[in-house]
Amino acid sequence: MPMLQRPVSVSVSALLAVLLALAAANPVIARDTAVDAAGDAREAEPNTLVPAGDPRYAPAARPDRVIASPAADPARGFHVAWRTADGVDAPLLELVVAGDSPDMGAPLRVAARSRAFTTENGTGRQHRLTVDGLDPDTLYAFRVQGGNGWWSPWRQLRTAAAAGAPLEFLYFGDTQNKNASLGTRVVLEAMRHAPEARLALFAGDLVSGGDGEDDNEWGEWSDIAAPLASTMLVAPLAGNHEYFEEFEDTPRERRVLGAHWAHMFALPGNGAPGAEATTYWFDMHDARFVVLDGTSALDLGTVRAQAAWLDGVLRDSPRAWTVVAIHQPMYSPREGRDNRVLRRHLMPVLERHAVDLVLQGHDHTYGRRAGDAGKATPQYVVSVAGAKQYLLSQEARETMAPVAEDTQLFQVIRIDGDTLHYEARTATGRLYDAFSLVGDRATGRRIIEHTEGRIGQRDCGRSATLKGRTDRCWE
Repeated sequence: MPMLQRPVSVSVSALLAVLLALAAANPVIARDTAVDAAGDAREAEPNTLVPAGDPRYAPAARPDRVIASPAADPARGFHVAWRTADGVDAPLLELVVAGDSPDMGAPLRVAARSRAFTTENGTGRQHRLTVDGLDPDTLYAFRVQGGNGWWSPWRQLRTAAAAGAPLEFLYFGDTQNKNASLGTRVVLEAMRHAPEARLALFAGDLVSGGDGEDDNEWGEWSDIAAPLASTMLVAPLAGNHEYFEEFEDTPRERRVLGAHWAHMFALPGNGAPGAEATTYWFDMHDARFVVLDGTSALDLGTVRAQAAWLDGVLRDSPRAWTVVAIHQPMYSPREGRDNRVLRRHLMPVLERHAVDLVLQGHDHTYGRRAGDAGKATPQYVVSVAGAKQYLLSQEARETMAPVAEDTQLFQVIRIDGDTLHYEARTATGRLYDAFSLVGDRATGRRIIEHTEGRIGQRDCGRSATLKGRTDRCWE
């Protein structure tokens, strides 16, 4: 029988000396490894789990990236997009009222519109269609077709109910970095806390992009979103990382929406002039949801058009509650950011219509506050679901409560009658923030803070990231 070797005892100081010597001799180690005072020496994770050159996300006959998004009236229909290998044209979607027997009856068949799409992983085909004419508050099963005899698994999706029915939905701040490695757990924990959710709203910067691995990043985002997309509608926002700089560092430099956006998502198409691809609205139960594009507003000159469009969408709303989502915050909790243009043009519209929630991302911290008028609504929230974590500004610490650094979060929001209940929870499910808005919009909402069960404020405990950056907490 072989002898077991005794473990070698190495002191922390000796280990640090070895690591520091290696770092000094090797620029790669020096760049990607940091050692803090506690002796923490780890290599920074890459942005995706896909090894270089691995064809994991190459388009195939098997349909993937299946995302159902809201129609303007999700009680009557929804939009679907998916991907296959090249050569698959106008594949079918099959739809049937879900039943308890595996024999659910003969399905309705709808043909998709298809177009080729070339990425770092090769050329594939993206497919999209609209399903309409459905019954409200009805559980449907659907599947989509690929090539060579492939079909996706059956998915179940309940259409929206009539106004007045309770609604539960999820809100995620930026996912962006290390989606498969660290974003997955947030989504799964969120689903555990929101078993009745009908909608998942992602507040932009779904991926990082611009690194030559865009398609791998979108593949990983689709994987983490798949459990949600199998049971509910997904409403995405475009963030600045969904755009790229065309003709960078030349006089012709400009922001251009990345090619993946139009292929990943089929959206209502009822957006603001000049930002039709990235702005839209829809009604679910007692709430009107409005999605804005802060990058287009700030960098492409569409802020006035979006403000006018928003004013019309809110003015005509018959719903009791209003939720507006935009990537860049009205009040930025990160040091050195201030979106004055958004506050000048969009915030007066939000305040005039007493929007209930303004859900935002971009700053990779957590912070909540009311507007300058101090009224209960709107409540402005900034959150982050992904791994990249910035530092709070002193102003945010003084004007927002609660705030957080170094914390992956998700939000569960429930609307029932004259009450909207909001919870922000950490990646492990711990309660970080909670409040209710109650009352009628005409007479004014009031806010009730729920402090019982909340954990204490979380601040960054590191002086630098693993790559040695001091302007953020993690990356």
